[in-house]
Amino acid sequence: MLRHNPYKWWNIIFYLIMIAVNAAAVIIPLGGHTTGELSDKYHTPVTPAGYAFMIWSLIYLLLAGFCIYQFRRFTEHRDSVRSIGFWFVLSCVFNAGWILLWQNQLVAASVLDMIALLVTLVIIYRKTRLIPDPTRGEQFFLRLPFSLYLGWICAALLVNMAAVLQKNSWGGQGLQLDGIAIVLLALGAAAALITAFRGRDFILPLALVWAYSAIAFEQKDTVNVYITAIGLAAFLLGFSLWILLFRPADDRRGAKGYPRFGFTSTRRHGQ
Repeated sequence: MLRHNPYKWWNIIFYLIMIAVNAAAVIIPLGGHTTGELSDKYHTPVTPAGYAFMIWSLIYLLLAGFCIYQFRRFTEHRDSVRSIGFWFVLSCVFNAGWILLWQNQLVAASVLDMIALLVTLVIIYRKTRLIPDPTRGEQFFLRLPFSLYLGWICAALLVNMAAVLQKNSWGGQGLQLDGIAIVLLALGAAAALITAFRGRDFILPLALVWAYSAIAFEQKDTVNVYITAIGLAAFLLGFSLWILLFRPADDRRGAKGYPRFGFTSTRRHGQ
């Protein structure tokens, strides 16, 4: 049965608002500083090299694909699309809200906002992983965007938390701050491993591989952090390849309803 999708236009509107706020942060810039300048101001032992943030362009492009996918005749009414519409709107609100808070140097509040964004993405992610026998369209326009988005936000939250600690001098200096950075990196990797293993998802850990490699590049003069970041990046890459190449895609025993992201599902009408 085809059912009305009440969120597709709201998804487009709030996506465009999110993009506009992000663009304003660079062009105007909001708060008198660009996002990059504030990242340099609150530089921490887990701050990645500047090139890492190029991943946002890919994430926003994939999210645009999701928005467009909703308007296809045979996809807009699907439960897989409708079920995440409300949460996508919230994610756009929290994304734009984070920019406004960060640009005005409300760093602690920005962490709370990013945690809210993370929660909404986890909900969306779980819904996309529970799609039974996903079509190619659902894989590329529902699963792929939110796997990459969630993985990147996991890494971004670590950087945001470290900025709060540094701004409030909670981490001290030298080895003590480096130790906190190592703990944060380990926690982020553990969260990615658990989530990706349960979801049979090789995309999510790749976002952290990108982030941790950029952190290692930026922190190459901080030996402990460099070794931790590059080591975890290598481990996550190997883990991602294992899921892609060797983890059974169709063995749902013990998977708790989380089919893998794989590209081997059966095509269905209107994919």
